[in-house]
Amino acid sequence: MGKLIKGKPVADAITLEVKKDVEHLKQNNIFPKLKIVRIGEREDDIAYERAALKRMQTCDIACEVVALPAEISQEDFILKLKSVNDDKTVHGILLFRPLPKHIDEDKVKYIINAEKDIDCFNPINVSKVMEGDETGFSPCTPTASMEILKYYNVEIRGKLAVVVGRSMVVGKPLSMLLLKEDATVLMCHSKTENLKELTSKADILIAAVGKAKMITKDYIKQGSTVIDVGINIEQDGNLFGDVNTDDCLEKSGLITPVPLGVGSVTTAVLAKHLVKATKLSILY
Repeated sequence: MGKLIKGKPVADAITLEVKKDVEHLKQNNIFPKLKIVRIGEREDDIAYERAALKRMQTCDIACEVVALPAEISQEDFILKLKSVNDDKTVHGILLFRPLPKHIDEDKVKYIINAEKDIDCFNPINVSKVMEGDETGFSPCTPTASMEILKYYNVEIRGKLAVVVGRSMVVGKPLSMLLLKEDATVLMCHSKTENLKELTSKADILIAAVGKAKMITKDYIKQGSTVIDVGINIEQDGNLFGDVNTDDCLEKSGLITPVPLGVGSVTTAVLAKHLVKATKLSILY
């Protein structure tokens, strides 16, 4: 029987360290501040926003939300994002993605300063993730996955890690983070041939493909660690991951649930990155 490994203990440990850092910064008259920029009313964005606001409040970090209409023009959006970026009281910026189709990410991805880009949108930070340069910011969700693996003492070095998903938000950066820890990494996706054959060899399986309950017990190796990064909201409002947890639980060694898994750690990583950005602002 596998063991459910929840995110709360991991998030609590990170939050405790963040609170200590925030207290020290405030003693030196430095007041960390996060600004969240959201376009439209996507349910998953609003759910993450709510969780982020709660985490920042717990950490005593100031946080403001800039909610923009879904139909905002690219020109107006660029002006608003530049205004947020130029605000010297703001240390970190979280921009929800994907952006609406009428906004060209290539035209806006350099607007947020790399030092304020705490969720890895600016290509400078993307490059640092690829190079293993820890002075930048890796995306919060992949980083949360790594925090879970480390907290629960999952052996990574030399192990075969299979990542199902190739997005720039999760799959690709997570693969780089695993490589940095000396895992042997295989990146797959929804169009990979013989997917079950490949994933069933993984010591660590990361599901980030965006298909509810796609990963069943036939996809996993006996005793493996399964990290479910998927967030799928059905019409009735219920939340499911990419893994059929009930089906995989007995065969896995360790497995994260959805909800209460990776998502609960992501906001703690966001707070940790905000503190890091605040410290960087002192240096520049």
